[in-house]
Amino acid sequence: MSVHPPTIKQLQYLVALRQHGHFGRAADACFVTQSTLSAGLRELETLLGVTLVERTRRVVRFTALGEKIADKAIAVIREAEELTELARADGQPLHGELRMGVIPTIAPFLLPAMLPKLRSEWPNLKLYLREETSHAACEALHRGRLDCVLLALPFGCGDVDSVTLFDDRLLVAFPRGEAPAAKSVEAGAIDENRLLLLEDGHCLKDHALSACNRPEMRAHAAMMGTSLHTLVQMVDNGLGVTFVPAMAISAGILQGTNIEARPLKSDHGYRRIALIWRRSSPREGEFNLLASALRRILREISPDLTATAPAERVSA
Repeated sequence: MSVHPPTIKQLQYLVALRQHGHFGRAADACFVTQSTLSAGLRELETLLGVTLVERTRRVVRFTALGEKIADKAIAVIREAEELTELARADGQPLHGELRMGVIPTIAPFLLPAMLPKLRSEWPNLKLYLREETSHAACEALHRGRLDCVLLALPFGCGDVDSVTLFDDRLLVAFPRGEAPAAKSVEAGAIDENRLLLLEDGHCLKDHALSACNRPEMRAHAAMMGTSLHTLVQMVDNGLGVTFVPAMAISAGILQGTNIEARPLKSDHGYRRIALIWRRSSPREGEFNLLASALRRILREISPDLTATAPAERVSA
């Protein structure tokens, strides 16, 4: 039996159907009609001589082989995109489209001040932003839906490279009148029964608990919040204490509240803000250039944050 190689377009249809689980939504994502997408997938099955998708009126179910081929298709599409990017980046760095993920405990505090300056420096850069939790951002990065991510380290994100932008100190936020007299807070002095944490999926929680070296805090936390802004309002209403990164305070998250914040006294009382990308990416030079631009912009808008920022390239 002669098996012909599929086209990139056919593989894109297959990956879209796998991602959305619905022919109509997959077609919309590929900017084609449902009949075009369906015909393309049937052509792919004919070319390969196998059934990839079981079709019924109510459900789309991939065969076991279909799942394997869809996984391989993601890698093939990513490699094809990187071929194009390799040629483009050699001509004009930071020109054209760049898809960057940003985690929720960074995005609202850095982007409003950072993006106008970045647009001014690189007017031909079309930056598409996607706010996602650390796990989701890393998955999107490795599946080729993102080119790079602004992430807080340490975090296990697979086979990636990274450049550190700065170290973001962790502080403990107290309701008015509850902050200790000392200039910093010992981890042992935090009452785990009054601790308010971000819900699972936010790496800031893991960074804070790791810095405290008190794993029991996770089990005793009084409440889980969906955002730092929510936790700050709860602290301001006297419901407990929480961890707040310095970048959020620098951006004004405590303005209008009676909260008092004290630095966490710990050898690891910070998270490391970094730009990360797939180690296989041909755009490494561009990402290093972008990291340098971001670090320079951050020094301008928040010199207190980046005063001790390390500049070395590290592996995540």
